Amino acid sequence: MDCRVVVEAAIPVYDVTTPDEAIRIAISKTGEMLNPDLSYVEISMGSRTSPDGEELPPAFIAADEALVALELEMTVFNVEREEHASRIARKEIGQRLENVPLKVLSVDPIEDDDADEDAVDEDDDAGGDEPDGSSDGQASDDDTSNGDDLIPEFDELVEDG
Repeated sequence: MDCRVVVEAAIPVYDVTTPDEAIRIAISKTGEMLNPDLSYVEISMGSRTSPDGEELPPAFIAADEALVALELEMTVFNVEREEHASRIARKEIGQRLENVPLKVLSVDPIEDDDADEDAVDEDDDAGGDEPDGSSDGQASDDDTSNGDDLIPEFDELVEDG
């Protein structure tokens, strides 16, 4: 099963005066920390609400420092349960965003219409039999072909020249 996981991150930003500036810097800073290893993670502004349900900007600024709520979205492949997908996403993102609080917001299984066709194809390939009968990926003595008859030895080239 594949799942789409959305994680909320609280990104600290320093020396800012407006929420827009804080958001731009937080997205840029997060992108730098995630790339190139996790370039497939989508970064977007998070949403915040007050206890009364009022919509708030994703950045909270105090004393020229901000805490910005960002949503990081990634797809986790070949998991058994949604809980497994959320743990993988938190671990992968958390390793790159040190000292940044993370909270899993949602885990949605991805429905794939041609999943049955893929499963059949994988079963056909699952045997792992190579044309030469070797399935461990290592070359045996029988696997190596001697290309001496195709490329002349160095000594033969020197003698011919």
